[in-house]
Parts: sequence; C-alpha cells; structure tokens
Amino acid sequence: MSTPKNLVVAQSGGPSPVINNTLRGIVEMARELPEIGDVYAGWHGIEGVLKEELINLTAQNPEEIALLRTTPAAGSIGTCRYKLKDHQNEDFDRIMDVFKAHNVGYFIYIGGNDSMDTANKVAKLGQERGLDLIGIGGPKTIDNDVGDSEFKLIDHTPGYASTARYWSHMVQLANEENRGSSPADPVLVLQAMGRRIGFIPAAARLADPNREMPLQIYLAERPTSLDQISENVNAQLKKDGRCIVVVSEGLDLGDIGEVKDSFGHVSFSASKMTAAQLVVNGLNDRGLPVKGAARYNIPGTDQRHNIIYASTVDLQEAYILGQKAAELAANKESGFMSTILREPGPLYNVRYDKAPLDKVANSERKFLDNWISPCGTDVTDEFVNYAKPLIGEDWVSVPMIDGRMRMSQLERKFADQKLEAYVPQADRE
Repeated sequence: MSTPKNLVVAQSGGPSPVINNTLRGIVEMARELPEIGDVYAGWHGIEGVLKEELINLTAQNPEEIALLRTTPAAGSIGTCRYKLKDHQNEDFDRIMDVFKAHNVGYFIYIGGNDSMDTANKVAKLGQERGLDLIGIGGPKTIDNDVGDSEFKLIDHTPGYASTARYWSHMVQLANEENRGSSPADPVLVLQAMGRRIGFIPAAARLADPNREMPLQIYLAERPTSLDQISENVNAQLKKDGRCIVVVSEGLDLGDIGEVKDSFGHVSFSASKMTAAQLVVNGLNDRGLPVKGAARYNIPGTDQRHNIIYASTVDLQEAYILGQKAAELAANKESGFMSTILREPGPLYNVRYDKAPLDKVANSERKFLDNWISPCGTDVTDEFVNYAKPLIGEDWVSVPMIDGRMRMSQLERKFADQKLEAYVPQADRE
C-alpha cells in the first residue's frame, strides 16, 4: 500500500448550526481510512491555506472532535469570504506549494456554490500539474440554494433544515407576542435571511401549516410594493385585528443602501435600511385601520448559529455527508460533492451519493413557482410537504456544565510552517 496522503479541510461563507457536524464526519471517518494520513484544517478557510495556517485536527482530543456535533457556527476552524478568481494565478500556485510541502493529497471544501467552484478549480489545477490531489466538496448553506431546481444534484443542503426549524419556532413565539400585544402593536414584521431565494422566509409557514394565524409571507421571488403590502396588511387587520408579516431580506422595495461582501453578494445585515424597516415605515406612514402601530424584529445571524433550535434530522444528515466526502476522497473520486437525494414515496427517506462539482458550481437552485401561492403572500402545501420532514420532531440535546453549554474547544495546534510568509493576492490588489 502506498504511503497515506494528508487531507486539508476548509470552510467558506456564512456558517450554519450544523457545519461542524460535517467537519466531525470528515475527521472521524478519516481515522478509519488507511488512504488518509493526518487531517488539517485551513484556519479561516482558503485564506488559512494560502497563509499556511493549518490546524492539526488529528492531534485533537477525540472528545473535542465529538463535541463538534452540537457546536454551531464556525468558531472551531473559522470560515472566510475570500473568493479565488481565475486571474489569481499566484494564489493557485501558492495552494499547490502548500499542499506539496505538507504531503496533502486530499482537499475538501465545505461551503456553497462559490466554495464548490473553488474545490473544482483546485482539483483540476492539481491534475493539470501532475499533483496527486483529490478535490471534494461538502455542501453547506442555510439558503438551500446549492444545487438545481429539479433537485437532481441535491435535495436540500445541510444547514437549511435547522434554519427552517428556527423560523417555525420563531413565528409561533411571535404569534403569541402579537396576539397579546395587538391592541397597541397590531402588526409585527419579521425579517428572514435569504438574498434572492425564498426558502428561509417560506419556512415560516411550517409554524402554521393549517393556516390559522393571520400570517403573510413575502418572498424575494415576488416583487411587490409598499402600497401593495399596505393594502394586504390592512385587509388582514380589518378581518383579524392583527397581522404577522415575514419578509425576505432581499425583498425588492427600492434602494436600501446595499452593502456587498467580497463575493459581490449583498450583505443585508450591514445595509443602511432593511426590508423590515422599510415595510414598517411604509405601513405606519400610510396608516393602519386599527389603533396602534407596526413594529419589526430582525433575528440577524442568530438564525444561522442557534444550536438550540437545530434540527436533529439536519445534524444526522450533515454528519453522514461529511463521512461521504471523506470516503469520496479516499476512493480518489476527485471533482465531486457529497450529496443527499430524497427517495420517492410517501415516507421521508434519503440516500447519499455524489454530484459533479462543475455542475454544482455552475448552477443555483431557485424557489419553485408552484410553491408560491397565487396571491403572492403565502406558500403552497407542496412546499410544506417538502420542508416539513426536514425539521424533525425532537429537540437537540446540548451538553451543559454549570449552566453553560459545553462546546468544542479545539487547540490551535498548527502544523510547522515550511514556506515563506505569503499575503493572499486579493489583499494586495
């Protein structure tokens, strides 16, 4: 048997409640695979690889690796929003040099579409240069936009189910708030994450599948106006005396002072005026047919790192997808992403497979038109049937010590640096 090659795993983009469980699946499966030697993590994603900042995960206490199951977000190994563009030849050269210096034969990138593109580029470059390098993708995004709208590449992305569960509970809690406070605050506007795709705000319907709440949902896929929203909400107020409104952060309501990240994506949480603020201002300026005023609530990044609301289904699937990614690497199936596909039938059942990175990187899932109600302020039962099995039935069990959550505490055991210091190319441009 040939000498085992080492594996580097890295994360990119916004985190999720279950991203570390994919990481755990990779590390724990790699222990069982003789083809894989040590496992290193790029500290803060591909930037850590470029800077030769590699945390030795194999040397960590196994208990801390196990605790990654209920440790949310990306504090364990960090993430980044550094995008490798085609012209950044120096960066690609540097990655190859780092991998050669540390006997790396396997690279797994956990992230969304841009991360799958990076994994694909690194894999192809390694092959072109005769380097025995295998590039694999691990899917992650709370938006559920990785894949295709036919759901043939992946059914859903790890992270989405937990954020969907979060919103199913948030809307239930908001309903109690609104029901009690409605004489003074008859309208409560909630803003959900989602740049241009409506999977997250749509999950609000999971709080009320029988449609008993005075709930309206506005997705980014259905452009509207403040005048139309005011008309819709006022009609609801005349009927029920109160209204809960869920809006996508990417809802097009005119210029909201957009701020963009390094990928060119709008960072709505950093924008000067949010969709929720615009809606509340618009409703109050136009006037309500009942006494009181509209108010808003924006959960922010809590919806992508709150482990208490995590879906147990999501946790399990994220872990298995990490295991699958490590297996694909060991089997030298370069250029693939570990994926999850739903089996046909009335009962929820899935299988784990692989999808070509080049197809994933060049596709973006859209929210289906037939999942949006004709009125444009709700989703259909077809979407509810798709999403409901993902959020699970149980609460996640989070270890506690002295009343505080016990999260994984990985040691900063960095591999010895063998190359000269390097500044990532984009940081010099």
